[in-house]
Amino acid sequence: MGIVAENIRKILEDIPDHVKLIPISKTMPEEKILEAWSEGYKVFGENKVQELIRKQEALPQDIEWHMVGHVQTNKVKYIAPFVHLVHGVDSFKLIRVINKEADKAGRILNCLFQMHIATEETKFGFDQDEVLAIINSNEFYELNNIRIRGVMGMATFTRDDKQIRREFRNLYHFFNKLKNEYFSDEFKEVSMGMSGDYKIAIEEGSTMIRVGSLIFGERHYHN
Repeated sequence: MGIVAENIRKILEDIPDHVKLIPISKTMPEEKILEAWSEGYKVFGENKVQELIRKQEALPQDIEWHMVGHVQTNKVKYIAPFVHLVHGVDSFKLIRVINKEADKAGRILNCLFQMHIATEETKFGFDQDEVLAIINSNEFYELNNIRIRGVMGMATFTRDDKQIRREFRNLYHFFNKLKNEYFSDEFKEVSMGMSGDYKIAIEEGSTMIRVGSLIFGERHYHN
């Protein structure tokens, strides 16, 4: 077993059965993904549309792809035919476009509301009032090719575990509010937690963790 597959195995042994591990393979060569795939792991996440398309075309077709980064509306059409879950839905405009492109592809696309829970201004995401306004609109319920399956959030990049825990807890409370007041059993995913904070996220209710560097090693960025 190679190092990537071994790292995945270690994390899977360390997390509860109900938590889904999404290995984030951004910037990583296809061989590393294939190494894990050959050991039976078939779920991966990417954060750039161009890279996701390239890998989806080159790699085995039974891989379940997650789009975890910001999605520009003009790029949705390229991933709508195959992507399993869009984690980063952060505007009503994007929701409308996803619905339209999923309809063209003959699919219903699973998505998560990306919530802005961190103190940094640079992170994308809704605030709670924006989400409530969307789901209380008549237009939202006329969108037949998109399914909101839950929420996603990224905590502040800080060493303060108490702050990270507080941000994850707030997201989980909002998830429960949405589930209890607006959605059905299909609404069940809380995508929070990355390499540095996934253990706290799981303690605070995460059902999906997005782990990159702990699995693949340090990123190799190219200009």
